[in-house]
Amino acid sequence: MKVKTKSKKVNKAWLNDHVNDPYVKMAQKEGYRARAAYKLKEIDETLGLIRPGHLVVDLGSAPGAWSQYVRRRLSPGGAAVGGLNGTIIALDLLPMEPIEGVVFLQGDFREPDMLHRLQQEMQGRSADVVVSDMAPNLSGIESADAARIAHLVELAVEFSQAHLKPEGALVVKLFHGSGYGELVKLFKQSFRLVKPVKPKASRDKSSETFLVGIGLKKA
Repeated sequence: MKVKTKSKKVNKAWLNDHVNDPYVKMAQKEGYRARAAYKLKEIDETLGLIRPGHLVVDLGSAPGAWSQYVRRRLSPGGAAVGGLNGTIIALDLLPMEPIEGVVFLQGDFREPDMLHRLQQEMQGRSADVVVSDMAPNLSGIESADAARIAHLVELAVEFSQAHLKPEGALVVKLFHGSGYGELVKLFKQSFRLVKPVKPKASRDKSSETFLVGIGLKKA
C-alpha cells in the first residue's frame, strides 16, 4: 500500500508541474500538440537551421509538435494552415493526427521497407534538415536503455550521411548517461560542426539533451 501512495504522490507532483508549466500553457494557447515544439523552436532560432524551401524529415514525429513547428516555419506567413514553401515528411511507429501539408508515414524506421517508403517520398531529393525525437520504450535497465537510445541515434546519423545535403543539419534527442560520450564522438566524426544544446523548454530534472550536427564531413 505504501508503494501505491508514493506512486500517487509522484503522479500528483508531475501533474501539478505539468499543469503549471509555462510551456504547456503556451502550447495550448498557440495550438501546439506538445511543449516539445519549443525545444525545436529554440534550437532552430539559435542556429538558423530551417528555412523556407527546405525539405525536412521528422523522425519519431508523433504526436506532431515538431512537424507543426516546421510547418509554420515553412509557411510564408508562419501560419498553421494554408500555403507552404517546402516539404515535410514525418515518420513514426505510432499514429499521428494529420497536419496540413505534412506527409506522414507510419512504421518502424529500423525496417528496410520503411526506409524505402521514406526514400520514395523524398523523390530523389536530399534533405536540408533531419530532426529526430525518436526514443525507445525504456526498461529502466540503464545499460539496455543506453544501447537502445544509441542505436536510434546511430540510425539517424546513418540516414543523414546517405540522404542529407552536404551543408545540411541533423538534430537528435539523447540523454546524458552511459554512451553519451560515444555518440558525441560519432557526431564529431560525421559533421564539421557539432553543438550540444539543452533548450530552456527541456525540464531541468530531465537528463534529456540535444545534439546538432551541421555540414557533413566527406567520407
